[in-house]
Amino acid sequence: MQALIEVILPVFLVLGFGYLARWKLKFADTAVQGLMTFAQNFAVPVLLFRALSTLELGENFDIALLASFYTGALSGFAAGLLGARFLFGRPWADSVAIGFATLFSNSVLLGLPIMERAFGAESLGPNYAIIALHAPFCYVVGVTAMEIVRSGGSGIAAPLAGVARSMAKNPLVIGIALGIAANLSGLTLPGPARDAVDLVARAALPAALFGLGGVLVAYRPRGDMRVVAWMVAVSLILHPSVTWMMGTLTGLTDAQFRSAVVTAAMAPGVNAFLFANMYGVSKRVNATTVLVATACSILTVWVWLHLLP
Repeated sequence: MQALIEVILPVFLVLGFGYLARWKLKFADTAVQGLMTFAQNFAVPVLLFRALSTLELGENFDIALLASFYTGALSGFAAGLLGARFLFGRPWADSVAIGFATLFSNSVLLGLPIMERAFGAESLGPNYAIIALHAPFCYVVGVTAMEIVRSGGSGIAAPLAGVARSMAKNPLVIGIALGIAANLSGLTLPGPARDAVDLVARAALPAALFGLGGVLVAYRPRGDMRVVAWMVAVSLILHPSVTWMMGTLTGLTDAQFRSAVVTAAMAPGVNAFLFANMYGVSKRVNATTVLVATACSILTVWVWLHLLP
């Protein structure tokens, strides 16, 4: 219970304040979008740059860590896709979008603040290693599957090239790439620039959490709740369970194990809806899942933290 009160509730209270501000306190859509633009396009990329520029790359980019997390992610994708198709009779395109939601955990906006509050800022190295590959990996899997379904396997190269171009212009990816480049080159920022980076980085997660709460107001519970329940179970139970099993088999250190399982236990991120919206399929179900899973994760994350070493 102490973990629930001291670690998880503060994170979700900030998110809840954002939800309440948009829902009842006349915090305008434009204000929410402005805050999220600041967080996602400026503050969080700066946070990732700062973290990766000083990260011990050889120590944290461990194949066993990445294999443990991404095996869990792919298991979530397979369970979401096949469950939607064969348990609930959804069309293949809908099923791929549903699988993308159960693949894409909210590794940054929820995973980082919960991990930091639970285990300290010094525990985040393995999280950043996972995050560095997360969006490119998930979008390549999702787009490949969707194009196979839509085209029967032909014409996959063009959509993947489009995703590659989009990823190259994504502020989060740019922050990650610049951080790794600075790390490998040994570049260090002058004192005033470093202090400015620190100031922006400290604002990133509170602003992102508050903004995420405002964004979630738009995702009212709608759609097939049986499918939503399946997606929530896959995201919050199956994904971290497979990651736990793989982490045990591959002999992860306690620090790596905690980062992998906590990240895997996060609810689907807003990208789950953005992917569905991009293809015009399963938008209501994916949007509802983001909201319901985020609410349910208050309790499920508490259980995972209680079970962790």
